[in-house]
Amino acid sequence: MVSIDTVYQRVLALANKEQRGYITPLEYNLLANQAQMIIFEQYFYDLDIAKQVPTDTTSLSDMEELIQNKLKPFKIRGGVQDGTKYPLNNYRTGKIFVENAPGEVYEAEFVEANEINNYLNSTFHKAGLEKNPIYTDATYNSDAIGGDDDIHVYNHTGLLTPAPGDPFAVTCEITVRPNKVQWGYDVINERALYNATKSSDFELHDSEETELVYKILTLAGIVINKPGLASTAVGLDAAKLQQEKQ
Repeated sequence: MVSIDTVYQRVLALANKEQRGYITPLEYNLLANQAQMIIFEQYFYDLDIAKQVPTDTTSLSDMEELIQNKLKPFKIRGGVQDGTKYPLNNYRTGKIFVENAPGEVYEAEFVEANEINNYLNSTFHKAGLEKNPIYTDATYNSDAIGGDDDIHVYNHTGLLTPAPGDPFAVTCEITVRPNKVQWGYDVINERALYNATKSSDFELHDSEETELVYKILTLAGIVINKPGLASTAVGLDAAKLQQEKQ
């Protein structure tokens, strides 16, 4: 995790060095959350690129592994409500699983909606779904049982709509958003002083501290109408990126 106060002090120091004005706590909290989400969402694009580049998985510089490690705290296994609705805190969905019995879990394979009936109408293929369940996007499924369903999962018994505690439970891998950050403070002698008990830190990896500072400075340059501040931050960020590539 990255300290919300450490980043704020660095942002203020750089803004003051460039004589670009003061960033209030309210502005900072808004920009800090925006910067965190920009960095977080970039992980997925970087991961896609990293997967296309052959690397040595034994190397400490393996980019795919580095990004996966940054995403790890945000990945959890969540229950699929009624077998049809993803968890509410779901940001991105990964693998889908069906638990036939305690300890008997099978990964479901995605199938286009127009192929579902081919499985269900064949005695042979339907029997195979016991250990090879399938799922499809409910939006495009003509057999939808609810207008707000996200997913439909099938095994050898047909469409799964289990209640909590029932057999054939459906779970999924999901990625959740980072929690919102907050620089909490008390006003003393007309000054905002940091209060740790009212604050929440960034949930991003420690290595993102500098990136957060530069992203917030860039956004701040737009908000407080100081283009020079944004240019300075972009320059620092570019220098950091160049260093990483060397």
